[in-house]
Amino acid sequence: MFAWLDGMHVLVLLAVGVAGSAVRSQMTYWLGRGIARGVESRWQDALTRPAMRRATEAIQRRGMPVVPLSFGTVGFQTAVNAAAGVLRIPWLTYTLWAVPGWFLWSAIWMGGGLAAVLGGAALAAQSPWVLAVVVLAGAVGALALVRRRRQRGALASPGSAGPASADPDLTVAAPAASTAPPKRRSRRA
Repeated sequence: MFAWLDGMHVLVLLAVGVAGSAVRSQMTYWLGRGIARGVESRWQDALTRPAMRRATEAIQRRGMPVVPLSFGTVGFQTAVNAAAGVLRIPWLTYTLWAVPGWFLWSAIWMGGGLAAVLGGAALAAQSPWVLAVVVLAGAVGALALVRRRRQRGALASPGSAGPASADPDLTVAAPAASTAPPKRRSRRA
């Protein structure tokens, strides 16, 4: 089934993963820059989502190391890349901090992700029913985890009626064009 992988060098797979990660992160960054500039977009409502708020706060509080570390996550990575654009962090600064993240993403997903796909294909060839049970168990586990996190979130804010009653102070609005990148700490002093 995956005969094309036979004899393919692992560095080729790593390079493909790095290239894919680079293109995706740059597109998300520039989408954030466009939204910050006021360009109309169907993704403009994403600025008010909790993940975007958390990503913006993380960059403002912890600085640029958040960018490469976010590539080891699912979902938060996209929010951080967009937040870097919305915060109008200079392109070269963002890109230089993102490069290690591209390699991290590629190593994780081209290694583990490819192993999962090949394992699933081998399992399907042996017994499609076992694969179906494994996928179903994974889906049930993910659903249980999501429900548990939502219940914890509801318990953490007993006065709120849920996501529909979002606190206006916690939402991220499109910043003005003068929004500066996070201040850097001097190594002197």
